[in-house]
Amino acid sequence: MNDLIVGLGLVFVIEGLLWALAPRLGMDLLQAASATPQTTLRTYGCIAVVAGAAIVWLIRG
Repeated sequence: MNDLIVGLGLVFVIEGLLWALAPRLGMDLLQAASATPQTTLRTYGCIAVVAGAAIVWLIRG
């Protein structure tokens, strides 16, 4: 459970850095995402989930 909370905290840190350091870039990324078809976003989201799970599996074994 501690690992889950630490992981969630890291997500907040990484997401917060974008908005703290480059808010204009964040807005541009949101506009680009809103113009992207849902199937493309879903595909890349699934790829990110698989890649993240693979990284955790490789590191935590």
